[in-house]
Amino acid sequence: MEDASDFITVSLVSDVANATDVVDAPLVPAEPAPPITSRFLYVDVAARRAKQLRRGARLRYDIDPGIPAPKKPERQAMEEVRRCLVQYTVPPWKGLDGEAAGE
Repeated sequence: MEDASDFITVSLVSDVANATDVVDAPLVPAEPAPPITSRFLYVDVAARRAKQLRRGARLRYDIDPGIPAPKKPERQAMEEVRRCLVQYTVPPWKGLDGEAAGE
């Protein structure tokens, strides 16, 4: 069985305008991302965002006072994806051996 990452590729899009202008504000994308309906896509997008957070990226949402916030990057990434703050693109699936889907 081949690795699932060979078939699913997600690229995160960072369309945040002028991140150097505002230092303390969270980086919120201009438009919310489309909601994710697939659990597998949700896990893939959140994992890639968690990797960015572990490498020093800032959160894209404000932490509400009085409400416990997640501390681990994985949970923070899941919260960002749940709030539709992570932009992503999914390339079209070409099928096995390069043939188009549906043929």
